Amino acid sequence: MNFAPFEIDAATRAFWREVREFCDTEVTPELREQIWIEDSYHDQALYKKMGERGWIMGRWPRERGGAGLTALQDKILHQELDQAEAPVFCWGLTTLILPAVLQFGSPEIQAEVVSRVAAGDARFFLGYTEPDSGSDMAAAKIRAVRDGDEWVINGQKMFNTGGQFATHHFLLARSDPKQKHRGLTMFLVPLDTPGIELRPIKTISGERTNFVFYSDVRLPDRYRLGAEGDGWNVVNGPLSAEHGVAADLSGLGEISGIGAGFTKRLFDLVHRVAEYERSIGRADDPLVRLRLAEAWLYAEASRNSPAMLGRVIASESFQKYSADLIDLVGPAAVVPRGGPGVVAEGWVEREHRFAQGTAIYGGTTDIFRNMIAQHVLGLPRPPKPAVASTN
Repeated sequence: MNFAPFEIDAATRAFWREVREFCDTEVTPELREQIWIEDSYHDQALYKKMGERGWIMGRWPRERGGAGLTALQDKILHQELDQAEAPVFCWGLTTLILPAVLQFGSPEIQAEVVSRVAAGDARFFLGYTEPDSGSDMAAAKIRAVRDGDEWVINGQKMFNTGGQFATHHFLLARSDPKQKHRGLTMFLVPLDTPGIELRPIKTISGERTNFVFYSDVRLPDRYRLGAEGDGWNVVNGPLSAEHGVAADLSGLGEISGIGAGFTKRLFDLVHRVAEYERSIGRADDPLVRLRLAEAWLYAEASRNSPAMLGRVIASESFQKYSADLIDLVGPAAVVPRGGPGVVAEGWVEREHRFAQGTAIYGGTTDIFRNMIAQHVLGLPRPPKPAVASTN
């Protein structure tokens, strides 16, 4: 992030006012209420209104469906919609995946989907995790078998969040069972292809994620991204961006990458608890102030720690201090929204439930610790466990 001072010109100030007016008008209390019902909610009507203004791909020129925004204007747009709690979950996933489609997709698939992305009509979600592979993406077992100009796909994915709102699945599949990393091929699969079924998984946080089942799905080869067997290379870009290690040339990105979202939720939670403590006359209690300050400082530490480090600190701070703030508030903190005696509108209870899943979102914190050890500290890879003899 660039901390140098800069001037905001008149055009950018006018744009800022336009975005705030849009949020005030379009992001209604009813829409924000949907996030309480389903944390990863996506409102397609709101998303289409963003597309009409060119805001989904804001940096693109207008002739490509964008708005020709500067880097600063685009940052303002994202920040204001985030602060307004605009329920457009597919936005982040789609723009995360799109660079891989632009780099590796065939001319046919780009002509089919790219303009629809800017309009809000094409929406992507990730297809990495499987029931038996955990965080080892390269252990994918879902099979893609070449049959002339088509692929026949069988198997399943799980924890594929946002699928119920999407149009295409960014699918990592096994095309060669004899090889691990070089036996993977990447596809962008239209969800209306026959043989695909989504089944919901309800999480402890109230968020819906999905199983995705493929049963003899026949997919034209034009939906392949990159060369056959080159799926690990194709997926590397979105993975790096998701983990916060991709280069940010604008200097306006959050330092902590994926951890920024968790950090924001911790900041919001501390603020709401502080308001509650003020309402009951405890805001001047030194112990209350100390515990709130400690949570806030750890949120600041995670926000200002780079990439993978920030991701680990953000998750673990969120888990620790969401629990600590329950202890600070007392038994009423575990009353859910709408329950008798609820405090802070149920935010403490809700955020504590959500915090538990942050240890696995985008990869477990244990995996990130190994990545930090190898790629930041330069330590050797951990030894593989010995295989027991069968003799």
